[in-house]
Amino acid sequence: MASSTVTLEKTTTIQTADAAVDRDRAAILHTPLLEGMKCGGVEAKRCCERKYELVSYDALPAFLKHNEFILDYYRSEWPIKQVLLSAFAVHNETINVWTHLIGFFVFLALTMCAATMVPVESSVSANLAISKSLLNSTSNPMILMMMSYGNGAAVAVQALRNASVESELAAAASYQVARWPFYAYLCGALFCLLMSSACHLLACHSEHASYVLLRLDYAGITGLIVTSFYPLVYYTFLCDPFFRTRYLGFITLFGAAAMAVSLMPVFEKPELRWARAGLFACMGMSGLVPIVHKMLVFGARPEAVLTTAYEMVMGAFYLAGVIVYAARVPERWMPGKFDLAGHSHQLFHVLVIAGAYAHYLAGLVYLSWRDVEGCPR
Repeated sequence: MASSTVTLEKTTTIQTADAAVDRDRAAILHTPLLEGMKCGGVEAKRCCERKYELVSYDALPAFLKHNEFILDYYRSEWPIKQVLLSAFAVHNETINVWTHLIGFFVFLALTMCAATMVPVESSVSANLAISKSLLNSTSNPMILMMMSYGNGAAVAVQALRNASVESELAAAASYQVARWPFYAYLCGALFCLLMSSACHLLACHSEHASYVLLRLDYAGITGLIVTSFYPLVYYTFLCDPFFRTRYLGFITLFGAAAMAVSLMPVFEKPELRWARAGLFACMGMSGLVPIVHKMLVFGARPEAVLTTAYEMVMGAFYLAGVIVYAARVPERWMPGKFDLAGHSHQLFHVLVIAGAYAHYLAGLVYLSWRDVEGCPR
């Protein structure tokens, strides 16, 4: 009996030891290190997939909550690799990323096209050809004979005048107005579109990334507005340095002040959306002053009328974009229905590109005008 009791106690002890070993082994296998080593398995893959799932608005950290009417399909604090790859995935920022990224490449192509353009010289070339024909006619033997028996002195004087006209027209034909205001505008548009696309793609990575990229986005908007003034002011007041310098200086200082304000952390708060829209709208509306001035001075010229028409179209697109952005329509009316496509920020992007293209067309008219008609010397 005693031996049976001893045997039972040994068996119990061995089973208890075995259970302790099993518990220790299970604890070791479930350490974070070994769990991470199992990432190649199905279980770890499901875990990783859950980590990079799209989440709802309520699950977002505070720094990503910008529009409560977009309810779902958010990326939240993803690793940078996954964020970059999400450019080719479907979420509520996909269209925002691609509208301005495609716009960037469109304006890059327009910039390259403008760089290869030859100044408009059609009227100058036509006048130059007429002048050359008149001048060359004096070397005709028949004309020289007529000069001998007729009013030779008058024809000789006319030939000298033609030679003078030819030299003046040749100088005009070789004249090319400065291109830097036009290219400054194109660079402003490119920077705005690229920073906007980068912000919508990468800001979900972290709070620090969101802070930096939002500032670059605001800087891009400011740069686009400021540089939009440069072709308007420079080419309109090409021959009036007083107003040209003051208008350019004013909008540049205004833009620098707006950029300084946008660096403040409070500037990005969702409740200040109308303040941001108002600031950028005021910057744009200040362009009415040089436009009205242009029409008062050059209102009879078709170039002034055409550029003003393009600028009004540009302003209408920008103003509509600002209103849609600030009012957050149509998603305000049907929350959740426009999460992936059709919400206000996507419409805002399309309107910005349309307005920028209208101003590009105005810039081409300015160049053709001032290439043909520079300032009197």
